[in-house]
Amino acid sequence: MRSILPLFLLAFCLKTVIAQRSMMIGDCTVTYKISGSDAATDNNLKGAAKILYIKGKMARADMIGTNYKQSVIYDNSSATAVILKEIGTEKYMSTYSAAEWKKENKSFEGQTINFTGDTKIILGYECRKAIVTLKDGTYYNIYYTEAIKPTACENPFHFKEIPGFVLEYETGGPNRASKITYTAAMINFDPVPASKFEIPTSGYRVLK
Repeated sequence: MRSILPLFLLAFCLKTVIAQRSMMIGDCTVTYKISGSDAATDNNLKGAAKILYIKGKMARADMIGTNYKQSVIYDNSSATAVILKEIGTEKYMSTYSAAEWKKENKSFEGQTINFTGDTKIILGYECRKAIVTLKDGTYYNIYYTEAIKPTACENPFHFKEIPGFVLEYETGGPNRASKITYTAAMINFDPVPASKFEIPTSGYRVLK
């Protein structure tokens, strides 16, 4: 028994170290389910889903509803972005330089972050809670895991200074009466096709 116990303790310690080790991820696909009071009453959000793709320094977030689709493609290397919108049969495209994208996300400037110490398990990952509050009173309850370190960020302004991969976030207005929650329901680490980040050269009406 004396010879077995130390081996058991060593195995337990090794397992704990491995579980807490951060994993750098260059390819992943995350599907988020959408819930909350706004999702229940807004016809555009009923049955909608969000899919996040990351490959290298590129990130793409698709919001897919019953009659619309919006894709935000963000290049972490150049800090530029492209928004693709499909509403029925109509297709629109907007492109943003680094300066324009920063201006587009101006509302996130001056935000405050409160790391609460609360935790929850999402998809088997321990996630820590942070509350982000914007200057206008809008807030985000965020749960992130430090076990996954993606090579690209979906939006460096939205999740600024969050030290991990966001697996759940809840948005709410200044009066906190309405809210939408995005919770990761599935994560896949298979290689993401480079075609996901190709910018269309035709078929879209260019807005800017």
